[in-house]
Amino acid sequence: MFPEYDVIVVGAGHAGCEAAVAAANMGSKVMLVTMNMNTIAQMSCNPAMGGVAKGQIVREVDALGGYSAIVTDHTMIQFRMLNLSKGPAMWSPRAQSDRTEFHLKWRMMLEANPNIDFWQEMVTGLLIKDNVVRGVRTGMGVEIRSKSVVITSGTFLNGLIHVGEKQFGGGRSGEKASKGITEQLVSLGFEHGRMKTGTPPRIDGRTIDWDVMELQPGDSDVSKFSYTDTPQLENQIPCHITYTSKEVHDILKTGFDRSPLFNGRIRGMGPRYCPSIEDKINRFAERDRHQLFVEPEGRNTVEVYVNGFSSSLPESVQYKALRKIKGFENAKMFRPGYAIEYDFFPPTQLKMSLETRLIKNLFHAGQINGTTGYEEAASQGLMAGINAHLAINDQEPFILKRSDAYIGVLIDDLINKGTDEPYRMFTSRAEYRILLRQDNADIRLTPIAQALGMSGLEERMERVNEKIEKAKEVEQYFRKTSVSPDDVNGFLEQKKSAKLKQKVKLHSVLLRPHVSLPELSNILPNLTEFANEYDKETLETAEINMKYEGYIKKEQEMVAKMNRLEGVKIHESFNYHKLNSLSAEAREKLTAIKPMTIGQASRISGVSPADISVLLIHLGR
Repeated sequence: MFPEYDVIVVGAGHAGCEAAVAAANMGSKVMLVTMNMNTIAQMSCNPAMGGVAKGQIVREVDALGGYSAIVTDHTMIQFRMLNLSKGPAMWSPRAQSDRTEFHLKWRMMLEANPNIDFWQEMVTGLLIKDNVVRGVRTGMGVEIRSKSVVITSGTFLNGLIHVGEKQFGGGRSGEKASKGITEQLVSLGFEHGRMKTGTPPRIDGRTIDWDVMELQPGDSDVSKFSYTDTPQLENQIPCHITYTSKEVHDILKTGFDRSPLFNGRIRGMGPRYCPSIEDKINRFAERDRHQLFVEPEGRNTVEVYVNGFSSSLPESVQYKALRKIKGFENAKMFRPGYAIEYDFFPPTQLKMSLETRLIKNLFHAGQINGTTGYEEAASQGLMAGINAHLAINDQEPFILKRSDAYIGVLIDDLINKGTDEPYRMFTSRAEYRILLRQDNADIRLTPIAQALGMSGLEERMERVNEKIEKAKEVEQYFRKTSVSPDDVNGFLEQKKSAKLKQKVKLHSVLLRPHVSLPELSNILPNLTEFANEYDKETLETAEINMKYEGYIKKEQEMVAKMNRLEGVKIHESFNYHKLNSLSAEAREKLTAIKPMTIGQASRISGVSPADISVLLIHLGR
């Protein structure tokens, strides 16, 4: 019935879609298996992409040839650049998306790829021979053979939904759970655990009093996620902000005795940085209110997402409490919030390529690895799809270092440290934040993607080369062009900055705190004329390169030192137990994870600097 595929992707969420696209664009013949073709790339939780650190990940996925940023640009209804009051290492793009349009655009782009086929059914098991995956088996007993498999199961593996004292199987509201894969993997020797996430109630926007809430508009100067020619956003839709109150909290507390979170029915660990409203009330008892973001689900629907009100309390308690929130006095619910438990497999059982150690050519990506968030899932899917293609073609795996990308930080953390709670990316997790900015992801990663053999990147590379050259032109202009005191002293006085006493180069003026390139352009006609020849992002990159040159050099020096450790390879069959000088914990962790380099070994939890010294001495370094 089916030919043998190069790659089968199980699940069509954000990880699965990116995995399928990546493998297909590398040249593999891909089968994407999903339980429901109508929920491809479904935004199961909030209708948004990006955010702090997550926005950087989306831009990195785009720079590597993924589609998430393109889909977001085509379907967003609001754009904001977060953290603009901080340094550029912290700037993070975020967009509200039209949930329905997002799914439809993804499906259209997938169906336009001739290397991707589809099958709608539940996968209940893997075909395995001699510890090598050979394909999948579906619930109807259909066997589809392949050279590799990528599992991107999301919250569907033995998913269990909780609403108060009610619980029922499901991977998402209205959709059944997936069974069979967990049981087979456990029988093969894999460790597994349970995690929990949740979602808030959805509200009828026609019943909300918008006028009493705080308005949260999008940026007036709208940017984009993708480095390609995607549409410019017009006619943004605002979000709104409101707050809970002590009265709301007291009502919610009446349901705590029926909460699965507190009475032991939920065993999985929930996300630390996105807790349910009942968890927030319990953990932060001193607070009388919590902020809620009221977010539209799209242009052509009245459905509204209440960000910050995730709950698994009884629906009657949720409803009663909601109607005490300012603006929600007459609100009607479309459906209540709920919590969901699901199986995951600790990512320490994977190689850095996201291939499992126990079964060759089997890859895991997304929430099965213990992460949370569309962006984290998409990036893992992209990497797993690339590496699945490389593995079956006997090529070296593609591994991003921590100094290359936030994606590299994410995967390195998962493999070397593991996680016992849903892992979410933050800028604070990265050591080299000034190098890993959202504005330069294309410069960092697109050349790597082209060298890998990703198709369709020729035009992207032309853009990257042009951006690099033009940024250099801007920097040279600032270093060569002089400015007189009469030209800028009025401006500097307004900025409470020391006046010039003689002519200086524009570069030295730009380096002053609180002085920006656009501001200088507004007061210097010659600079205005020059700057108009360049696009906003090129000017931004050039300005960052100049203002943060010293910090960039320091981070590059740190990277060079760390790369020396990354250059010391360790053979996969190395016997750590014969080194008595290693601590017992180090021998155990190193044997389990099998680091590829000394650098990777140094980042494993429980491996001390003394243990690294022992390894270096043994390896003759």
